[in-house]
Amino acid sequence: MRIAMLGAGAWGTALSIAFADRHAVSLWSREADVAVDLRETRENRRFFPGYRLPESVRIETVFAAALTDVDLVIVATPMAGLRPSVENLVAAGCRAPILWVCKGFEAGSGKLAHQVVADIVPAGQIYGALSGPSFAEEVAAGHPTAVSLAASDGAFARRVARELHGGNLRIYANDDLVGVEVGGAVKNVLAIATGVCDGLGLGLNTRAALITRGLAEIARLGVALGGQRETFMGLAGMGDLILTCTGDLSRNRRVGLGLAQDKALAQILDELGHVAEGVFTARETVRLAERLGIEMPISQAVAAMLDDGLSARDAVARLMARDPREELE
Repeated sequence: MRIAMLGAGAWGTALSIAFADRHAVSLWSREADVAVDLRETRENRRFFPGYRLPESVRIETVFAAALTDVDLVIVATPMAGLRPSVENLVAAGCRAPILWVCKGFEAGSGKLAHQVVADIVPAGQIYGALSGPSFAEEVAAGHPTAVSLAASDGAFARRVARELHGGNLRIYANDDLVGVEVGGAVKNVLAIATGVCDGLGLGLNTRAALITRGLAEIARLGVALGGQRETFMGLAGMGDLILTCTGDLSRNRRVGLGLAQDKALAQILDELGHVAEGVFTARETVRLAERLGIEMPISQAVAAMLDDGLSARDAVARLMARDPREELE
């Protein structure tokens, strides 16, 4: 299969490495200096140092050239880059199926990725999400990884999951695009909360409770949006949540660790040096939950820390002061 990878950040580079042994991959970079470095050294020293890109991966800076005769486009940008990337695809006349690896709600509109894409592409063009418990560094290193592929067309999802599946990357088809996207979006918010918990030294009991109750929040929102409850017990739900809340490579967890140290958000993000999607997703999650009448107290506490200056300790006190309720309500 001929794949155009749009975005030479961590994920674009990692997936290019993972797919290069079985597919023809062209990696498009918006930054000319990154492209030059990739061509000369086969290493993305600016965004993803330490991993060698196979010689078979073609590096492109001309958008149209990356799309020549492709069978599949994978958008590997942050959520903010999804809309302009797809708009450019449509303007270039590309009608190949589109997958994306970003996770979140669009800032301002509160839309999930598939809703953003559906706004832009012609009727009938196939699109979907690749999501699950995966750090780019471990995918590039060849560590065994399993993710979900959900799409607007179930037959396409099953076929492409089989074609992309291989080596140490296992890909499972899923017919619940909404559930897969909600799981991938909101887990980043819960990872910030878990980072706060760990940063305050509240212990493993607290972490386990936070992750479990966080999963309940994700499922409540996801079902209200049309997702299937079973999805949240799978790779794109529980799997991604556990990884992002406990893994040291999690950017969102590191945001929470910084908040626990009373650092300003601007300082945390500057030190991080990469996008932490949970920062933008938290406020959109809360707005959406309020509009739907969904209880999401942990997400609300995270949004209050990020946007309203609520201290980490006060956020914990607020959560612990909530009235008791039935667990499975």
